[in-house]
Amino acid sequence: MLDNYFPILVFVLVGLAFGCAPILLGWLVAPNHPDSEKLSAFECGFAPFEDARMKFDVRYYLIAILFILFDLEIAFLFPWATIFKEIVNTDAVKMFGFVEMFVFIGILVIGYVYAWAKGALDWE
Repeated sequence: MLDNYFPILVFVLVGLAFGCAPILLGWLVAPNHPDSEKLSAFECGFAPFEDARMKFDVRYYLIAILFILFDLEIAFLFPWATIFKEIVNTDAVKMFGFVEMFVFIGILVIGYVYAWAKGALDWE
């Protein structure tokens, strides 16, 4: 039974070797001479103006979350689009598949209109 898993073990070990060997080799061989200029913060060629841990506006995170949400929901359209010909050619699911996708797109549109009406997409 264990000989069935041996190729998987070899695959994992070779993958770890290919992943860890360059990192270890770079750590051992590369020169390491830090000075104050190398360790200083760099911001477009100028000294940094503010602390790197400044607070962002909450609206930035809201826009990012809305983008991810709608992006992932649109990704659910691809499986439907790949089997669209099969849906149309099959009489049993022709209308069901079509109506179901319109319901899905309708929910997306309602969510988008709601976010727009609440002002979540406005940036001052």
